[in-house]
Amino acid sequence: MTLEERHAAEQFCYLTTVGRVTGNPHEIEIWFGLVGNTLYILSGGRDRSDWVKNLANTPSVGVRVADIQMTGVARIVREGSDEDGQARRLLRAKYQPGYSSDLSEWERNALPIAVDFDPSPEA
Repeated sequence: MTLEERHAAEQFCYLTTVGRVTGNPHEIEIWFGLVGNTLYILSGGRDRSDWVKNLANTPSVGVRVADIQMTGVARIVREGSDEDGQARRLLRAKYQPGYSSDLSEWERNALPIAVDFDPSPEA
């Protein structure tokens, strides 16, 4: 069973970045989608979000999905690329059915972030 299949029903992942000012770890809970060895998240605050500023400064991040801990390298997805559209559609398709409001504006305007990780978990 792939990581995608194993965690398809999980609602949140926990992203740990290194604080760009303090150097301390900062963890957030966030919606996510997985495709192969890449995890996608959307920043509603775009590049103004502290966690995005942190990963832009130090792209090495930690990601926890349920009981699996992984390390990866985060990057901002290039706007207008196939990957950009894929990330947006993936997250909206996952979360819209259980969400009471329309997520189309979030899908259009949020900043997609990809985390590419080593396929072997550090469970």
